[in-house]
Amino acid sequence: MEGLKFSESLDILHTRKYPTSLITTSTTLISISNFPTKCKLGRKSLHYRITTSSASLQSTTTNQVTKNLETSGDSIRRRFLEFYASRGHKVLPSASLVPDDPTVLLTIAGMLQFKPIFLGQAPREVPRAATAQRCIRTNDVENVGRTSRHHTFFEMLGNFSFGDYFKREAIKWAWELSTKEFALPSERLWISVFEYDDEAFSIWRDEVGVPVERIKRMGEDDNFWTSGVTGPCGPCSEIYYDFHPERGNSDADLDDDNRFIEFYNLVFMQYNKMDDGSLESLKQKNIDTGLGLERMARILQKVPTNYETDLIYPIIEKVADLAMVSYAQADDHIKTSLKIIGDHMRAIVYLISDGVVPSNIGRGYIVRRLIRRVVRIGRLLGIRGDGKGNLEGAFVPEIAGKVIELSANINSDVGTRTARIYEELRREELRFVLTLERGEKLLDQLLNTALLSAQENGTAPCLSGDNAFILYDRYGFPVEITAEVAEERGVRVDMNGFDIEMEKRRQNSQEAHTVVKLSVGDVSEFTDRVPDTEFLGYDTLSTRAVIECLLVSGKREVKVSEGKDVEILLNRTPFYAESGGQIGDNGYIYVLDAESKGKAVVEIRDVQKSLGNMYVHKGTVKEGDIEEGAEVEAEVDAKLRQRAKVHHTATHLLQAALKSVIGQETAQAGSLVAFDRLRFDFNFHRPLSEHEVMETERMVNRWIGDATDLETKVMALTDAKGAGAIAMFVPLYKRPRSFPAFQQKTAFLNAKKVRVVEVPGVSMELCGGTHVCNTSDLRGFKIVSEQGIASGIRRIEAVAGEAFIDYMDVRDSHMKHLCSTLKVKAEDVRPRIESLLEELRMARNEVSALRAQVAVYKASIVASKAFSVGTTNTIRVLVENMGDLDADSLKSATEYLIDNLEDPAAVILGSCPAGGKVSLVAAFSPGVVDLGLQAGKFIGPIAKLCGGGGGGKPNFAQAGGKEPENLASALEKARTDLVAILSEKVS
Repeated sequence: MEGLKFSESLDILHTRKYPTSLITTSTTLISISNFPTKCKLGRKSLHYRITTSSASLQSTTTNQVTKNLETSGDSIRRRFLEFYASRGHKVLPSASLVPDDPTVLLTIAGMLQFKPIFLGQAPREVPRAATAQRCIRTNDVENVGRTSRHHTFFEMLGNFSFGDYFKREAIKWAWELSTKEFALPSERLWISVFEYDDEAFSIWRDEVGVPVERIKRMGEDDNFWTSGVTGPCGPCSEIYYDFHPERGNSDADLDDDNRFIEFYNLVFMQYNKMDDGSLESLKQKNIDTGLGLERMARILQKVPTNYETDLIYPIIEKVADLAMVSYAQADDHIKTSLKIIGDHMRAIVYLISDGVVPSNIGRGYIVRRLIRRVVRIGRLLGIRGDGKGNLEGAFVPEIAGKVIELSANINSDVGTRTARIYEELRREELRFVLTLERGEKLLDQLLNTALLSAQENGTAPCLSGDNAFILYDRYGFPVEITAEVAEERGVRVDMNGFDIEMEKRRQNSQEAHTVVKLSVGDVSEFTDRVPDTEFLGYDTLSTRAVIECLLVSGKREVKVSEGKDVEILLNRTPFYAESGGQIGDNGYIYVLDAESKGKAVVEIRDVQKSLGNMYVHKGTVKEGDIEEGAEVEAEVDAKLRQRAKVHHTATHLLQAALKSVIGQETAQAGSLVAFDRLRFDFNFHRPLSEHEVMETERMVNRWIGDATDLETKVMALTDAKGAGAIAMFVPLYKRPRSFPAFQQKTAFLNAKKVRVVEVPGVSMELCGGTHVCNTSDLRGFKIVSEQGIASGIRRIEAVAGEAFIDYMDVRDSHMKHLCSTLKVKAEDVRPRIESLLEELRMARNEVSALRAQVAVYKASIVASKAFSVGTTNTIRVLVENMGDLDADSLKSATEYLIDNLEDPAAVILGSCPAGGKVSLVAAFSPGVVDLGLQAGKFIGPIAKLCGGGGGGKPNFAQAGGKEPENLASALEKARTDLVAILSEKVS
């Protein structure tokens, strides 16, 4: 009953259609009074009348209904978390599918949010935790729907220990959960352990009591987890369920998917892998486990595949309804298609809900690829339009509605984002459909060509990488879809060639970026020897401090001399380190002597936060020498700090204004708070109108004029969210991080207390940035630009405070210059410019008309040069160089000639207008077209001789080039080819 309260699911049980193995039937009325009191739902949750009918229920006992509910996906998730909560685990919420870890695009495992803790980069907040984590994996997307267990979206139930309990407790609790809480028959459970992990083997055998013949020792590839080439690692132990115990224990293969399914994985993180490959024991041993919810649901609900559980099957059934097919009666191919859509739709909805919008890069490409896969497969199933008769509509939002309905107990936020999810899906589907048919036709042609070429040459059919890239770049076909279609036709795609073309595009793209490695050397060295930096910058702009560490090019130095770039770690600092969109402070560090500051001076140009809470001050030694251990005066540039504060507060006001003007569904997608401007990205499907931009500005300036004091509070995260505070953690746009930026966010989210910045009555946000005391400090606010930067993403750049004054001064200077030049008042500048533009337009039209007249006059002169081809059915032919006529004039001349030469006639004209360009036009009369000649196809090869190309209709085509020196030879080639073709046609 996924997505509903348990009480609601009881009430509507008879209205849902599930596979036969999921359904129980009854002809009785089940009342609250006779419902078993031992049911974990409890009587108080039964707010609805529970009715059933013989058409929908098969069981005649209330216990069977209870059992069905207790094996639902929602129940399994709840029971898992309750089990570990009762054993001292803190139940934590699922992290977003958009991870804080910059090394991965999406959250791929339950342990990802705890990675900094496991790696020793962040302190633990609790000794043990349990989660139900939403995950996305697309590395084996080709297996989705084709196997019983592969998914792109899945939930991983996990229990974690951070230096608390270890193997014995993890193993015993996993067994107790499996055999007692979920009542799995112990004789059906098999165990795998790392081949050298005798400790785990003995616990399973001697303390749990699993027979030796059902414990398999497996190698490093299967049962040893590593975080990388070096770092934390350890052996694994897994629990498998046996679907066919009648096959016996001899020669049993745990990799046999038809017999076994692994549902619980226990990782014993007990070693640190060194550079030489050796293992040393960790001081803090950890437990990381994962139980696949979909797999456990399959086992408990006794269905053939994960797809037929109540977690996914209702979505499949919705797709089947739209396609007007029966899942039960469908063949394997159709079932696979239905399962792929059912799986992908879960991933799509949760990704968009977490802020991922379709695009051609990064995680946006993943969601676009999944959507387009759904659209293509849906159309192959026969779904057109919205599947309900509206051929102009979209069907993907219809399926998404079912996913959203099932989402309540997975992520309650999905329901509040329904409108945005529907709009993104509708827009993406309709956009793809526009190009899908053209792309399919082109792909079909390319595949036919590849098959024909392979047949002629006796080679294996292959689609070239550049053709695959054309389909991706021009028609929006993800290369994976191209590969799937090609595979269906027996054609291989040259993926290496595609990657080369893709790399060329990346190199030319402004969005290309570089990844900078950690610049402060070995992590363990600094975490052990350098303390965290105490930040004092909320209350002061200068402070005495001590240099804890000096770095030059990432290497630790005791002393740094004048002129060198340096990175300085202090024990305390007033400098704000770049985070939350706000750039780091600038200023100076003065090394103190006995009398005053000035013994040495370091100019600080940037400050970054590293390794959790170390502030790295980056700058240049301007005077003297600096040494570790020296006492210094750290002083922030107050004017620049004020500019940053102004722009950060303005960002909060801008976000609040946008939500008011264009809707609460809009969400922040990126931010930069700089000294000279602010940049704010947000989800929205269209450009803002002039009125919306003006209204947003007016609202922000009204709040500035209200002179409202800001309130900054530190409170518990749960209290902050309860008060309505918004947590907006967004990517930065300045430069790539030189340290793991995700550690900052993780530490902030995991902190017991959070900082809340509130503009009373306007906005309340979780924010670690610096802000003004009163909105009047912003002085004024102006939106400089509003533009689209990606599909569904808009960007606003704006200025406030001193930057606002600077911007308005420059604008005023430009306006005064315009007034002086045009000799009008400021209020008359716009009508005067409009008048001038109209005069210019009319003058250009007159010039164009005169040029057309000149072209026609020249055409009338050269008409006499037309010659005949053929004897009985003669065709008039004219091929001529028209000098420097521009493209429009050349077109006019050609139209005049083809209209005045008697049909059949063929005209080819060329010219070299200014700028080193070539223009070509071909026109064939109906009589020539009837002979099979096409102007568009004829002119293309001719244009290539001039370094260009072109095409058009059979009767008229234009082309261009950039090699005017070749025009004469190209026209001669056109004359020769045209005469030869026509002579053959009329002979």
